[in-house]
Amino acid sequence: MNSQFHWWRQGDLDGFFGLFVDNLIQLILIVVLCGAILHMPGEMVFGRILPGVAVSLLVGNLFYAFQARTLARATGQPLVTALPYGVNTVSLFAFILFVMKPVLDQTQDIELAWQVGLAACLGSGLIEFGGAFVAGWVKRITPRAALLATLAGIAITFISMDFCFRIFADPLVGFMPLALILIQYIGRLQLPAGVPAGLVAVLLGTGLAWGLGRMDGAALIEAMHIELKMPHLFVADMLDASFSGYMISFLPVIVPMGLFNLLGSLQNLESAEAAGDVYPARSSLAMNGLGTMAAACFGSVFPTTIYIGHPGWKKMGAGAGYSIANGVAITLLCLLGLVGFVAALVPVEAGAAILLWIGITIAAQAFEATPRTHAPAVVVGFFPALAAWGLLILEGALRAAGTNVEAVGTQALSVQIPIAGLIALERGFIFTSMILSAMTVCLIEKHYRAAAAWAMVAAGISASGLMHGYTIANGAILSAYGPSYTWPFVMGYAGIAMVFFGLGQRARFSSADSQFSTRRDG
Repeated sequence: MNSQFHWWRQGDLDGFFGLFVDNLIQLILIVVLCGAILHMPGEMVFGRILPGVAVSLLVGNLFYAFQARTLARATGQPLVTALPYGVNTVSLFAFILFVMKPVLDQTQDIELAWQVGLAACLGSGLIEFGGAFVAGWVKRITPRAALLATLAGIAITFISMDFCFRIFADPLVGFMPLALILIQYIGRLQLPAGVPAGLVAVLLGTGLAWGLGRMDGAALIEAMHIELKMPHLFVADMLDASFSGYMISFLPVIVPMGLFNLLGSLQNLESAEAAGDVYPARSSLAMNGLGTMAAACFGSVFPTTIYIGHPGWKKMGAGAGYSIANGVAITLLCLLGLVGFVAALVPVEAGAAILLWIGITIAAQAFEATPRTHAPAVVVGFFPALAAWGLLILEGALRAAGTNVEAVGTQALSVQIPIAGLIALERGFIFTSMILSAMTVCLIEKHYRAAAAWAMVAAGISASGLMHGYTIANGAILSAYGPSYTWPFVMGYAGIAMVFFGLGQRARFSSADSQFSTRRDG
């Protein structure tokens, strides 16, 4: 094998299509949600936000590509895969629904709502950047199973299940691309002439969709126009004192989202390390924060993040080129106003098989890259993600029926499912998943005092409301902060900590007695 670094490898083409489809979905969500929920004018979406997204994604993707080259040269590895990077989906929804929409509802001023969104995005970036200097320590003290289990749960639920449903909703379009992906990446059979399965899958899925009449030709023609929109600095808009009062009221959204983004990126770094690419936590996470701050400075209200999926891209053979190609392609779409055109041309189902396989790979890695005895800890870490996904499905179904959790009532819903437990487990599920998995690893290894320490961490985070805190009001489930909302969980975790600490003390005394008996008998 040629050990020399190459900017472009055969696997980069497949990696590009997978990451591009993932990023394209985020761009479509931005256009749709900003229009439908915030009623933003097109000039604001296409002239400010998307150019800002382009700057953040181009800068980030280029950095992670060059970082991969640096690692390849330092280690002599023939293949190093760049960290995938893009807009954070969870923050996208949170900033629209819980930051900008409340401002718009109160003031009817979309300009002010956008300014507050910019400042919120900047705040999230500052948290991510600052966290980069302590993330290495968190990574060292946290069992690998605890970090990977969270990603595995998210991969199975929020990635794999959605795209699996899309494939089975239209098997005539979805099955053939799926077969190609399974043949090459699970069956390890190369297509003739070394043609990448991802490219063929996207082309085949697109051809089937158009041939079967699934696509709208009129929508494609309508979207076929090019208009250059260059990014501009909007620092003054962020610093405008007229909306500083709003920022304080939205700190309960900004701070948790910044911490969630930081922790999720840290877990993705651990996933990359388990796959063989050991990237420095500080520079990787600092760039993540800088990318988010660049987004805010250039008009985007949406934080960026290191994406889930590195092991999948690595197994595809992707290196650094897929990251550069993705950054350039997304930049062109955003600056030329072609997001709608590509969405009208290529159906999501055409790339769904690639992203389904990425989710499968990440979930499998959580078991493959950890000791076999830690498998129960990985499974325990799945539960919070399953709860988060279940609540998302439930809320979506209720909204489609013209109602919501508050209108139906928790008592009525509890007849079928303990809704209070579902919501509590969903709130801060990334923290909950990691902590429960870490406690389980400590118990497996009989490190009882370490398990007690993790339980006390859970009690402390619960007291803040970042875990399990919620209230139901105005037809929505809202995060609620402070021990007045979460005191049963605080007491519960404290009780668990006492039990684990007691076990640790007993084990310590038993060990001391055994050593004393050995010395006496000797």
